[in-house]
Amino acid sequence: MPDKYGEGNAIVVGGGPAGLTAAVALAAGGIPTVLAGKGPGKADNRTTALLAGSVTALETLGVWELCEAQAAPLRTMRLVDDTGRLWRAPEVKFEAHEIDLDAFGYNIENRHLVAALEERARALPALRLIEDEVLEVAPGEDAVAVTLKSGETLRAPLVVGADGRRSLCRVAAGIALDERRYRQTALTLCLRHSRPHRDASTEFHTPSGPFTLVPLPGDRSSLVWVLDPADADELAALDDGELSDEIERASHSILGKISVEPGRGLFPLSIATARRFGAGRIALVGEAAHVVPPIGAQGLNLGLRDAAAICELAVEAQRRGHDIGGDDVMTRYERMRRADVGSRTLAIDLFNRTLLTDFLPVQSARGFGLYLLDRIGPLRRAVMREGVAPRLAQPKLMRGEAL
Repeated sequence: MPDKYGEGNAIVVGGGPAGLTAAVALAAGGIPTVLAGKGPGKADNRTTALLAGSVTALETLGVWELCEAQAAPLRTMRLVDDTGRLWRAPEVKFEAHEIDLDAFGYNIENRHLVAALEERARALPALRLIEDEVLEVAPGEDAVAVTLKSGETLRAPLVVGADGRRSLCRVAAGIALDERRYRQTALTLCLRHSRPHRDASTEFHTPSGPFTLVPLPGDRSSLVWVLDPADADELAALDDGELSDEIERASHSILGKISVEPGRGLFPLSIATARRFGAGRIALVGEAAHVVPPIGAQGLNLGLRDAAAICELAVEAQRRGHDIGGDDVMTRYERMRRADVGSRTLAIDLFNRTLLTDFLPVQSARGFGLYLLDRIGPLRRAVMREGVAPRLAQPKLMRGEAL
């Protein structure tokens, strides 16, 4: 089996948005990088609500200009209690202008985001793209060996594992995963509607989980509908007309007549966190490090902050002549990301559980919390600022600073 040396000072495993962002950031920061991984086997019909910090990072990396036209701004976010329970929370509306932002972020179809990242990646001389399956990741004292299906072996002092929830990199690093599955499934799709969305995202809270409509350009929106698994299967099996009618009923016709577009996804929900985010010269980002339900637009935004953080540390180490994959870099990466990931994972889990429970005191506490958000302006604005741009977890890229 041939060995390839000198292919790059860093290897990124996984070609999704988090992996592509890490590869672009490393190469743009002056670290020769290889991105290795097989593309998705089927089209991804999901969208991502990129919060303001993520958009700033993509602008800084020269990616956002390549896909901005395919994104819709999120200027208003509404939370609506549709549980039908005895204790119902008031509707809460968040407006971006309250915290001096034009928009909280932008919603974009994943296919457009990935295409823009790939276009930027191909333009970077320091980045080599290899679309091939990674068969083995083997940490060593001075480097990590990555073996591809083609037989090629790559070595680098730093590997960024962006290879998803079944991460080969995480297993190779000997990092355990704490995981819990929910009895919920997310139905995802895009749709057209007869009324304008006015750049507003609406999240209906139902007894089975959130039903969330998020704007896309034009009279289009994306839907994430969290359901009991049996109900999700039943709805996904409906024809387009029947499913459109069900969505219109569930949305209380706020967007008028609904027409679903081709492409539906069903995703069983779980929550998981790696016990460490880096070990053995392997740093985990995105779903290799943590998985959260699609609530509050946190999933990929967390992953992009992961990518920005490890790249910032690696570029800084290289400029100082230090080991970019050494234990000190892994330790600092863990310290940079643990609080952000842990706090948001906990908040999402608790919020999801309050929707599923029939325990009246918990329902009351949730309703009272939303009542306070609705009534107390400073509290609402503080929550909005922390949700969009967490104070303690903003790597340089999220602040608009080049690496």
